[in-house]
Amino acid sequence: MALRHLYLHGFASGPSSKKGLAFAAHFAARGITIERLDLNVPSFEHLRLSAMIETTRAAIGGPDDRAILIGSSLGGLTAARVAARDPRVTSLVLLAPAFQLISRWRQLPGWDDWERTGWREVTDYTTNQPARVDFDFARDVAAIDIGFPDVRVPTLIFHGLHDDVVPIAYSREFAATRPHVRLVELDDTHELIATLEGTLSTCDSFISA
Repeated sequence: MALRHLYLHGFASGPSSKKGLAFAAHFAARGITIERLDLNVPSFEHLRLSAMIETTRAAIGGPDDRAILIGSSLGGLTAARVAARDPRVTSLVLLAPAFQLISRWRQLPGWDDWERTGWREVTDYTTNQPARVDFDFARDVAAIDIGFPDVRVPTLIFHGLHDDVVPIAYSREFAATRPHVRLVELDDTHELIATLEGTLSTCDSFISA
C-alpha cells in the first residue's frame, strides 16, 4: 500500500505553479514527495471537471493505495469532489477552494456571452498568453458541483480575507457544520502567496498526522 501526496493546481495554472513548486520543495526537505498533477485535461480549451476528477483518482493508484490531496482554487474543488466519492483519500488541504463555482460565475459579467459564443477568453498563466475555454466546461461543472461536496475526512482550509475571486464566506459556510474541517483565515488575497511560508509550516503537523 502506498500513500501519495498529490498537488492539484488551479484554473489557468499548471503543475509548475509557484504554490505547487513551493509545496514540493518544502516537503521534499522533510522526505515527502509531492506529485504535482497536470489537470488541464483533456486540454485547457476543452477543460472538464469530470476529467480532472478521474485524472486525480487514477493518480492515487490501486485499490489499496491512499492519498492526501492538496488543492488550490479549482484544484481544491476537484480535491473535495474526489474525496466525496473515493474512500482512498485520507485527508485534504484546500487553498481557497472554488466552492459553488457555477453559481458564482453566473453572476459575473461575460457569462451570457460565454454561453452565446461557446468560448470564454482568459489568460493562461502557465504561458502568460491569451487562451480560451469552451462553454461545455461550465456545463460539465454544473452537472457535478451541486451544493457542497460531502467531505468526511480531516480537512485543512486556508483562505484569504481579501479574496475577490472566491469569497471567504464559502469556506466559512463549508467549515461551520463540519467538525472535521479546520479553516485558517489569512490576511491575504486569492493567490495566498504573501502567507505561503506560514501556510507550509501549518501543513507540517497536519500532513504528518
